[in-house]
Amino acid sequence: MATEPNSSSMIHVDNNKTQTQSLPTVPEASQEWARFTKVSDGVIKYPLFRIDPDEGQILYESKKKKGIKIIPIESIKELRFDADSSYYRTLFKLPPDTQSRWITIIYIREGAYKVTHLIAPSASVFKLWKESLTKLYAVRQGLMTGNFDHVLRDVIWEKQYWKTADHDGDQKLEFENVQNLCRRLSLHFSEAELRNLFNAADVHNRGYLNYVEYQELIKLLKKRPEVQTLYEHVSGGKLDFAAFKSFMLHSQESKLDDKGLEALFTKYSGIDYSNGSTPPSTTTKDLDTRPPDAIMTPEAFATFLRSLDNAAILNQNKVVHHDMTRPMSEYFISSSHNTYLIGNQLVGVSTIEGYIRALLHSCRTVELDIYDGSDEPMVYHGKTLTSKVSVREVCHAIAKYAFASSPYPVVISAEMHCGIQQQDMIVQIMKDAFGDALISAPVEGRAKITSLPSPEDLRGKIMLKTKNLNISSGKDAGLRVKKAPPKTAPVDDDSSSSSSSTASSASHVSHSSLLGEIKDLKSKLARKVRSKSRTKHKEMSFALASLLVYTVGVKCRGIGASEHYEPEHVFSISENSANKYLSTSMLDLVKHTQSHIIRIYPKGTRVDSSNYEPHLYWAAGAQVVAINWQTFDLGYMINYAMFQRNGRSGYVLKPLALRPGNESLLQKPTKHYLDLTIISAQQLPLPKDKSGKEIQSIVDPFVEVSVHIPLWTHSPFVADGAEAEGATYSPPSNITTSQTTSQNPQNPQKNSQPTTARSVSVSTGSVKNNGFNPVWQEELCIPFDCVGGMTDLIFVKFAVKQERKKLKDEADEEPIAVYCSSLGSLERGFRYLPLHDSQMSPHLFSTLFVKIKMRNI
Repeated sequence: MATEPNSSSMIHVDNNKTQTQSLPTVPEASQEWARFTKVSDGVIKYPLFRIDPDEGQILYESKKKKGIKIIPIESIKELRFDADSSYYRTLFKLPPDTQSRWITIIYIREGAYKVTHLIAPSASVFKLWKESLTKLYAVRQGLMTGNFDHVLRDVIWEKQYWKTADHDGDQKLEFENVQNLCRRLSLHFSEAELRNLFNAADVHNRGYLNYVEYQELIKLLKKRPEVQTLYEHVSGGKLDFAAFKSFMLHSQESKLDDKGLEALFTKYSGIDYSNGSTPPSTTTKDLDTRPPDAIMTPEAFATFLRSLDNAAILNQNKVVHHDMTRPMSEYFISSSHNTYLIGNQLVGVSTIEGYIRALLHSCRTVELDIYDGSDEPMVYHGKTLTSKVSVREVCHAIAKYAFASSPYPVVISAEMHCGIQQQDMIVQIMKDAFGDALISAPVEGRAKITSLPSPEDLRGKIMLKTKNLNISSGKDAGLRVKKAPPKTAPVDDDSSSSSSSTASSASHVSHSSLLGEIKDLKSKLARKVRSKSRTKHKEMSFALASLLVYTVGVKCRGIGASEHYEPEHVFSISENSANKYLSTSMLDLVKHTQSHIIRIYPKGTRVDSSNYEPHLYWAAGAQVVAINWQTFDLGYMINYAMFQRNGRSGYVLKPLALRPGNESLLQKPTKHYLDLTIISAQQLPLPKDKSGKEIQSIVDPFVEVSVHIPLWTHSPFVADGAEAEGATYSPPSNITTSQTTSQNPQNPQKNSQPTTARSVSVSTGSVKNNGFNPVWQEELCIPFDCVGGMTDLIFVKFAVKQERKKLKDEADEEPIAVYCSSLGSLERGFRYLPLHDSQMSPHLFSTLFVKIKMRNI
């Protein structure tokens, strides 16, 4: 009798000997309960912990909750062991001998980052846990990034749910166990329907299912009639190469030539996929030996549709493929605002964690607000009650993680509030931390820069960007700026993103979630501000100026033909200032950013660290559009989608229309329709409670699709087209100057709403009682316009939601799962979209099957 595969042994999936895939060995000892030392904020506890490799989770006892809490492996963002966690061991003032047994687990729960620090009871336990967690984490990461094929994914899923269903461990599933399993999977069958499926799998009529029979039951539950219908439509019952080629060229709009299509067909034809086999690699020799009458079976066709060869974004998991030799001004650069914060801007915690998180996600521009400290310079949010972290600790974190995910240059955007002495100290700290990676040049006798270097030129380098006070004050620092009467009047720029945040927050912000907090802090903040010297340092040390080479901060004096900036001059403007440029001189902004870098940061009233929608500013050529990475909203989602491109390098080459010499493209508006068929979803995730356990519920899901369009035209086509198609059009918000706080003193909350683009949204109907494999088969049509072919700057979001009448309250309206991509990146035709949670962490097994088409008007 077949039994559940044992976790302590190597797991093999051998399908007719075509290919063997293996999951890692997980030592049995790490699956036993062990008492660890748990450290948090100086509080020490001694709970029991264990690893469950089958369900992919860490379990531990919680006396506060009087039960077991769970950390799913897929929710883990980073694991650190022994010396890699020395920062926290020192912070908590624990003895050095604990370092060699230290484990730090960083994960997301309920939409927030959590950090758990463990000290193993012995060196041997530490070794077992390090081995087990590293292996399980690698498997989960492979699944989430799409590096593993669907066969291994199915094996892991089956194994995980087998253990849940076989809760008493007797290697048998009786009918009641299967009923409970279906409830957990959000599948609703009548007892008669489920009994028929159970009997079909119970081939020996024993009244229970073993593991092999359970696998047959899962095949029945996962049966996809909509894919079979598609196969019959494409093939007429027999999918030969001619039919496959026609499907690829007309439905999938494939760019492969005949040889490429034949290689793809050969890879999936002639193999029996009904038993879960994986397609082999294809060689030129295989093409010569393929029988002329070869066909692709329905199972092979289904396998192809789910494969990376038919991914929604074909090059997403490939290496860098954009030209990286263009000047840096011709790239969008992944950027972070207030990187040191992991909370809101009034009382959040300043820590190195923000830098580590951002850099591990290939963020290439991070921010430091630096103030004089008692002994050495410190980083924190000025004039607030946020905590502090030293520049030295931040620089060591940047040095360690700067190039962990991308080899391309990192820019440190710093606001300097330090005197000369600690400016010199900052320079020495950076030189010690970054060594030869730090860009510097003597101030005197510096060669003139005629154009910015490329990301490739600066591979592995770290640059400092801060305002050159010598330029700002007109002093000669070897770096001159030409003055000319501005064609465009300079906007009222927020010179300090830090100070502007606090200045406006105390008097104008009225977010209901922060009212009490702000009221309590008003007097404390006032006393704190008064106690600080109001003297502003207007001098810059020559040592600090020597670090400003390709990223020299200057004040924005306006833009236009009569205003001159050197290629290395970078100015920062607030969201409000950028909005004024969008409405009055967008083409001037595009022209300026063809050769110069600008940075845009969120306006000061965003004390909750909310985000604007960054593609508004990318569409005007802005390269560094800073995002609050600690806030998981639509702005974060769009930024995440943008920088999944180009090998996740943190640099994306601008569309041709925004690069020099292509200005005529900006005069070419076009109109289009996005035609979607929402076909079905697979294995939608269940919600989880605060302890991390799944909540069993029957879901009535529907899909909402929204398209987010920059402000490059004022054509009524989008609004009128949306009304004609039964979709909802939402105009841009908080863009015009009439919506600034100064002009809305009675309604400050209106100004604190996110800056949004135009959007069109439309929804399917709901499918009753099925969150496992709901089928909609609904056609949706969404109008949008574009300029210069820049569909890469239009973003489409798919959100699978629960039917509203089944929600208990508004807080439950968070989507079940989402997917977001630039429209230009999405392949056409029939595609599986990998679904994510609202923090953009991939759901391991959840997909949305759709058909994508685009029509030109």
